[in-house]
Amino acid sequence: MTMRFILALVCAAAFDATAGRAQVAPPDSVQMADTTSLGALQDSAVSRDPRARELALLAAQSRVRLANIRAESKPTVAVEGQAQYQSDVARIPITLPGGIKVPTPPHDTYDAHVAVGQQLYDPALRLRRAVEESQLAEQEAQLRAQLYPLRQNVNDAYFAALRAQSQVAELQLGITDLEAQLQVATSRVNHGTALPSEEKSLRAEILRRRQSLADARASRNASLVVLSDLTGQRFDSLTILATPELGARLATVRDSIDSITARPEFEQFARSRALLEQQERAQNAQVLPRVSLFGRAGYGRPGLNPLSDKFDSYWLAGVQLQWTPWNWGTTSREKEVLALQRQIVTAEEQSFRDNLRRGTVQDLATIDRLVAALAEDDEIVALRESIAAETRARFREGVVTSAEYVDRQTDVVSARTSRALHRVELAQARAHLLNTLGIETR
Repeated sequence: MTMRFILALVCAAAFDATAGRAQVAPPDSVQMADTTSLGALQDSAVSRDPRARELALLAAQSRVRLANIRAESKPTVAVEGQAQYQSDVARIPITLPGGIKVPTPPHDTYDAHVAVGQQLYDPALRLRRAVEESQLAEQEAQLRAQLYPLRQNVNDAYFAALRAQSQVAELQLGITDLEAQLQVATSRVNHGTALPSEEKSLRAEILRRRQSLADARASRNASLVVLSDLTGQRFDSLTILATPELGARLATVRDSIDSITARPEFEQFARSRALLEQQERAQNAQVLPRVSLFGRAGYGRPGLNPLSDKFDSYWLAGVQLQWTPWNWGTTSREKEVLALQRQIVTAEEQSFRDNLRRGTVQDLATIDRLVAALAEDDEIVALRESIAAETRARFREGVVTSAEYVDRQTDVVSARTSRALHRVELAQARAHLLNTLGIETR
């Protein structure tokens, strides 16, 4: 064996040892930079959605309607005019002593006046304002419930990119190790101590791994594009997403899952019931008496004297009472409609709660399965690495072929990739459960 060949083996072994140490490092060690927290990305997606502007628009609508309701308690002023001709008028067919006849009113009459009104007591006004405020609260809660699925969309894109990122990391480590062994095989072929197939087998595997690496990078980039479109934040090939640690947060709520009502849909149901209660109160107030002042000043022919045939000015003022104690059961039927609507809201809330419970059961089962799998993954990786290390040493000694070494090294990469993916899937399952419960992932 020549000195050049010995030096080549020493250099290859040193490079191989470095690659082996890098391979043993856990895949999470490359996740040193976190672009932003998952919860912040979810908030960005919600605030960026065009529907988020509707909150301000709904509030503006409500302010306008409330202003109209308040205006009903202020004085009203109306200007009215009328001219008419009537075919007959009232006559008094008598003649007073001295031959004086009672004047006959004219057939044409004219009137122009200003009417002023002021509400003194209207119990429905205050309740109508309460209805409007409750309606705004329900609309806002409904909009927040409509925006909430965006958080799960962010989760899906984030963890899809994170899974691909984990695959990229493991594939890169595997390729680095194979390239080191390729140098050993190339040196042996050049010195006639190995067949060319040894080198070709490694080159073929490296090319196959690079194809898989390109696929993983493409998948990661596509997921980052979706995540960028959702959140409005920019991501590039240097972006490193971190696996969120949600185990401690989930442990604090796991025992009280059935009583958690943090989802915006629960607020929507509560606001709907509050609105129905206010509408029922307003409905009851419609049959209560209303009292108002009225006044009128005008000029016409005749004035207040119906027997006059001259133009004259006049005025009048008074108090008006309006009360409709009987409306043929309309109020009771409206209340019945509201009661039925409350039952509908209760049924929808119960259905939503049942769906959440079934969803959390599946998430908890997935979490428990992945926790158990990760405990076994560490042992599997350790065993695969031990076998690969032994095979690597035998390969350097020329005892095993490159094909056999590739098989063992592929086992290691598969075991490490499986462990990395299980870690991501566990974080994703925890995030999905917290999102299902309406708990922010900070």
